[in-house]
Amino acid sequence: MPTYRSHVLVCGGTGCVAGGSQIVQARMKEELVKKGLDKEVLVVQTGCHGMCELGPIVVVYPEGTFYTRVQPDDVKLIVEEHLYKGRVVEKLLYKPSEKMESVKHYNELPFYAKQHRIALRNCGYINPDNIEEYIARDGYQALAKVLKEMTPDDVINEMKTSGLRGRGGGGFPTGMKWEFCKKSVSDKKYTICNADEGDPGAFMDRSILEGDPHSVLEGMAIGAFAMGADEGYIYCRAEYPLAIKRLKTAIAQAEEYGLLGRNIMGTNFSFEIHIKEGAGAFVCGEETALMASIEGERGMPRPRPPFPANKGLWAKPSNINNVETWANVSPIIINGGAWYASMGTEKSKGTKVFALTGKVKNTGLVEVPMGITIREIIFDLGGGIINDKAFKAAQIGGPSGGCLTEAHLDTPVDYESLTAAGAIMGSGGLVIMDEETCMVDVAKFFLEFTQRESCGKCVPCREGTKQMLLTLERITRGEGTMEDLDKLEELAVMVKESSLCGLGQTAPNPVLTTLRYFRHEYEAHIREKTCPAKACAALIQYIVNPDLCRKCGLCAKNCPVTCISGDRQTPYVIDQSKCIKCGTCLEVCPFKAIRKE
Repeated sequence: MPTYRSHVLVCGGTGCVAGGSQIVQARMKEELVKKGLDKEVLVVQTGCHGMCELGPIVVVYPEGTFYTRVQPDDVKLIVEEHLYKGRVVEKLLYKPSEKMESVKHYNELPFYAKQHRIALRNCGYINPDNIEEYIARDGYQALAKVLKEMTPDDVINEMKTSGLRGRGGGGFPTGMKWEFCKKSVSDKKYTICNADEGDPGAFMDRSILEGDPHSVLEGMAIGAFAMGADEGYIYCRAEYPLAIKRLKTAIAQAEEYGLLGRNIMGTNFSFEIHIKEGAGAFVCGEETALMASIEGERGMPRPRPPFPANKGLWAKPSNINNVETWANVSPIIINGGAWYASMGTEKSKGTKVFALTGKVKNTGLVEVPMGITIREIIFDLGGGIINDKAFKAAQIGGPSGGCLTEAHLDTPVDYESLTAAGAIMGSGGLVIMDEETCMVDVAKFFLEFTQRESCGKCVPCREGTKQMLLTLERITRGEGTMEDLDKLEELAVMVKESSLCGLGQTAPNPVLTTLRYFRHEYEAHIREKTCPAKACAALIQYIVNPDLCRKCGLCAKNCPVTCISGDRQTPYVIDQSKCIKCGTCLEVCPFKAIRKE
């Protein structure tokens, strides 16, 4: 086995790949050969590091130097200066702000200071296509321990002790869920991984599958042993081609090493895993709809009971957990349930992965202990609001979550506290909004998504979400009435209480929370026919300030509908009857002569 003085880790997550990291990786290998360093320096493709805003990311070990936004043309400089001469390339280091010094080392980044990475423990550190790198970081040791030293009841008791709850959104105790499936008597059982991550802005499960697929396979194998299953499915949406590719590679490697398939590790335990590619229906994140899709039927929910633990896939007992839940299993087995339960709060143990997006400086993936506050996530890990604007709201729990205000910033992130505030944990989407966000428009945006994704099976969801959306559209056009607010709230409660599955039951959450915390914005749209955030196109105008206009004509040249007139002698004017409110004039004016009213 060759040894190297340095390892260069190049992020191979989807975000960085889209930014050109594969070209960076190839160029790095080329430049190392040119310098005669290819026998001394190893280039490794990894999964997502989390700081997606700063990609493509390159980390040089053993010193852990963290380079950001690395482009192919930067590679020669890294090789020449850092790897050949031993000098850090200052211009590629992360700099939190103009007033702060650059951060040289990975472990000094504020983004990671309050994180505790368990589900993400290997993402950004290992090559996901190399099973030996996973094994080198204690991979498959938990499976070996289970098969050699534990009984199925021992495994389930350890999971119950850990307090791990389902990370897909339901928050049901994992050990209890496994126990229900184990107690079901059948000649056939299934374990299923729900990787149908459809929330807008969510990429937690995707990053684990791309960066550490073996952690999911090992977790599923341990669960299968505990519940008495011999076959499993990973239901992954087809829009995740990189995740599917790496899963297929991981499954093939695990089978080659005797860690999946027949008589695993020389025991009488056998377990095989299949991949089912979903077509991208959000409702298939619901477990009964997901199973219907695997069976080749249309993905539509069915009433429960019977529950999957008794009658699931092909009418056999089945257990479904999401990607993050499965990724937590092997560390719990290795370290013990009490170890995991020592983190978090009384009822919400361990850690949670969030996709931090929106108007926050450091977008990306964070894994934090349960009980951390929303404020800490946004301002300590996320670095605060872009351009230091005022924080307005956080949408937590995906499109079915709720919008929380500045008054909720110190709310601890746990299942009970978020539910009490009107939001949900969900699978971990966290969208941050600033002072320029219209909360009525936000509610409309998320309801558009859930209404479009409704399978249409039950009337409350199919018709209720449609009527709610039509009402919101009227309000954002300035055509709403005060009676609409009462009807909207009444309809939202009805849909929430009478829909068949979780999609309909949670779809009204953005509407209910924005009505609860931002009712004044709804009233401004209705009574004053104005949008306080100046975001709703029907309620704003773009005006040229004649005192600031330099008569350069840039606004008129870039206007897509030619509704701006003027010349070198007179200030430009916007014809409001033709203006489509696209905002192009505002963006291109270098003199700030155009404003929204």
